[in-house]
Amino acid sequence: MRPASVTDTKLSRRSMLKGSAAAAGAFSFGFAIPFAGEAEAQGAVPEINAWVVIHPDDRVVIRIARSEMGQGTLTGLAQLVAEELDCDWARVTTEYPTPGQNLARNRVWGNFSTGGSRGVRESHDYVRKGGAAARMMLTQAAADGWKVPAGECSAARGVITHKASGRSIRYGEVAAAAARLQPPAPADVPLKDPKDWTIAGKPLKRLDTADKTTGRKVYGMDFKLPGMLNAAIRDCPVFGGKVKSFDAAKIKDMPGVKHVLPVGDSAVAVVADTWWRAKTALDALPITWDEGENAKVSSESIAAWLKEGLDAPQAAVGNQNGDVKAAIANAARVIEQVYSYPFQNHACMEVMNATALYTPERCEVWTPTQNGEAALAATAEASGLPLAKCEAYKIDLGGGFGRRGAVHDWVRQVVTIARQIPGTPVKLIWSREEDMLHGRFHPVTQCKLTGALDKDGNLAGLAMRISGQSIVAGIFPQNIQNGRDPVVFQGLNPPGPEASIGYTIPNLLIDHAMRNPHVPPGFWRGVNLNQNTIYLECFIDELAHAAGKDPLEYRRALMKNHPKHLAVLNAAAEKAGWGTKAPDGVYRGICQTMGFGSYVAAVAEVSVSAEGKLKIHRIVAATDPGHAVNPAQIERQVEGSFVYGLSAALYGECTVKDGRMVEQNFDSYPVLRMEDMPAVETVIMPSGGFWGGVGEPTIAVAAPAVLNAIFAATGKRVRNLPLKHTDLRKA
Repeated sequence: MRPASVTDTKLSRRSMLKGSAAAAGAFSFGFAIPFAGEAEAQGAVPEINAWVVIHPDDRVVIRIARSEMGQGTLTGLAQLVAEELDCDWARVTTEYPTPGQNLARNRVWGNFSTGGSRGVRESHDYVRKGGAAARMMLTQAAADGWKVPAGECSAARGVITHKASGRSIRYGEVAAAAARLQPPAPADVPLKDPKDWTIAGKPLKRLDTADKTTGRKVYGMDFKLPGMLNAAIRDCPVFGGKVKSFDAAKIKDMPGVKHVLPVGDSAVAVVADTWWRAKTALDALPITWDEGENAKVSSESIAAWLKEGLDAPQAAVGNQNGDVKAAIANAARVIEQVYSYPFQNHACMEVMNATALYTPERCEVWTPTQNGEAALAATAEASGLPLAKCEAYKIDLGGGFGRRGAVHDWVRQVVTIARQIPGTPVKLIWSREEDMLHGRFHPVTQCKLTGALDKDGNLAGLAMRISGQSIVAGIFPQNIQNGRDPVVFQGLNPPGPEASIGYTIPNLLIDHAMRNPHVPPGFWRGVNLNQNTIYLECFIDELAHAAGKDPLEYRRALMKNHPKHLAVLNAAAEKAGWGTKAPDGVYRGICQTMGFGSYVAAVAEVSVSAEGKLKIHRIVAATDPGHAVNPAQIERQVEGSFVYGLSAALYGECTVKDGRMVEQNFDSYPVLRMEDMPAVETVIMPSGGFWGGVGEPTIAVAAPAVLNAIFAATGKRVRNLPLKHTDLRKA
């Protein structure tokens, strides 16, 4: 799920970025602005810097700008700050700053966007410097009080010691004095070598687990304000359609109903004293829709359109070297296959929701969001007020997966409703059906792959034509250049730090014929790396078998110039026992990829009964994220990614009929059950020197590892997902 901007529209994006033209400079403020003296005089606890607040009793509050949605970013970032701060981890708590505060302080906390597995990997440097600078200021304050050089003092577990005189003092005792000091320049703030970490790099318990276990954690759907009303909404079920008419008189006397309101030109909301009463009245409300031309669209018509793109003369090139046409023309053998990948819904357990309070002078929103700045921009846009008169308060998410990142349609809706009832707080909750009908869907694509083999079965050339949807064109069309969406090529890029292909192929052409149906796309967890890894890794498997070679050895021959890709592949194979006999009836499949800055590989072990029932017994996954901030959390993220990836591979499909989505709840859009979850063994092998992501990369290897194992078990090659449509009985 990779939000590519801080906002939803060109207009609000320009407004949002007015004060942040020099992003690098903004980070220098991230550990530089103490509270004003007036606040201190009023008894407020002074901040050491924007990242660290220390109370007199030594409680440490670490401010986290990124969002927590179950992935552990909040704990990981707190570990990095606490590591450089040298505080007592048992005294650490966290809080979210607001995007309004961020703008007012020249974007002191930097980027609020939490997507693309960027929470740690793109903020580690400046949050660590925030912790280190705070430690330096605390140490200097103690040294000033003792009238000794700061270099003679040391800090550990929240205590500063002057060894020569035997004196020591707690952080809480010098915090106020430290807050008044001039902070060090960023260039003068050294960071620890990861080999010396004592808090970061350790498998510490998450900071948010206890409150989730006891029920103290407040999610958006739990949030309440005095005098609050509740809203239910229905948008036109056909994307692009409008409301023709609705008859509010039919429901105005139903219990609890307060208002029946238009929301834009495509939706109607009922506002009542409780959400259930609002939904019940909404279900009874007569609405006539103008569905428009999109009502004629179906999954079949979309598939036919994408199929045309596989041979279209125009396509944007993502990766190219050599002469593919010549390689194919001179090949001893040519293998060609077509794969496809469907629309998929994020299906967050917590549906979209937000609470808004609007007055002509100010508008505030409380919502679960992956990007507080984008939520603030949506609030300002919908309210018609300047950014400075708006605020968005971030609440922990009951699932995000990219849905709550780049697009904040539900925020615009709740503000539009609240604007019609000024002075009254309104909470909007989407029904599950509304959430499923109006998601931002994983893009639909097809892919034709053509492999040219020489007389020895070696891969002399590969052509990949992707036909299908562009997320960037659907959300940030201004970022499309010459018809090219760079995000389409995740995992297929030339060698580089983000999402590069792991093979050296003498002749290569990977291009994209853009075909954008009316279904709105979104950054779905793992984004395009998911289907691209299926396409490439399953086809490489096909080529290996066509050449009569072992799939692991075939890959190794193509990976001599890709040591990090090869290292995780070898680690997964060794841990899984590749090349040794599997248990009777069990077969193995292997794959690898690189995405979101990390290198990952997996081996799946499956069996298929005579009746065609698939059992996934075990998955071994190796990951190299460069640095491991919390190894225990990495293991959980890898395990969770297989739940998400296997759910998609086995069941995940959203189909279109009469212009609208067919699947509207979990009865038609199931997820993996506990009884079907395989054992997962994780090999964490951080090689250092870079910072990769963790939340998304291993999703991409779930499906191809299983699909390749299914072929080993049955001789059947599955090229169209989800698996629920495939008869796996042996031929």
